[in-house]
Amino acid sequence: MTEQPNNPLHGITLEMILNSLLDKYGWEELSHKINIRCFCNNPSIKSSLTFLRKTPWARKKIETLFLNSF
Repeated sequence: MTEQPNNPLHGITLEMILNSLLDKYGWEELSHKINIRCFCNNPSIKSSLTFLRKTPWARKKIETLFLNSF
C-alpha cells in the first residue's frame, strides 16, 4: 500500500465516514445538510452506502462534510 500524505481521507472507509456523520448529526440533520433521498426516505446504512458508492457527486458531498465537521 502506498502512502498518501496529501489525502486526508486515506485509510478511512466510506462506511466509517457515514457512521461518524450519523453519530454527530443523525439522519434528520444529515438529510438537511445534504439533500439526498436515501437520507430522507427510510434511511439505512446499507442503502446509503450502495447509493454513495455508485454516485460520485453524492460521495464528494459526504466526504466534504466529513472533512469540515471533524
